[in-house]
Amino acid sequence: MKIDWAALGSVFGTSLVFTVGLVALFTLGINGLTRREKAAAQGGSATLAVTGAYVCFAACAAAVAYGIYLIVAKA
Repeated sequence: MKIDWAALGSVFGTSLVFTVGLVALFTLGINGLTRREKAAAQGGSATLAVTGAYVCFAACAAAVAYGIYLIVAKA
């Protein structure tokens, strides 16, 4: 059995980049919801922060759904 180390490294690098990207996107969504809580405590409105948080969460859900689609489509 011969292992293609270049392909294995490519898969590892790609998965690492996308994992870090998804975590960063989810963190931005959590940060947006935190800003909403701070604005509500101060009597203000944080519509842009909440909209951004929802966009981040939707992008995370779309990326996960696409990953599941790729797994199912190749099976």
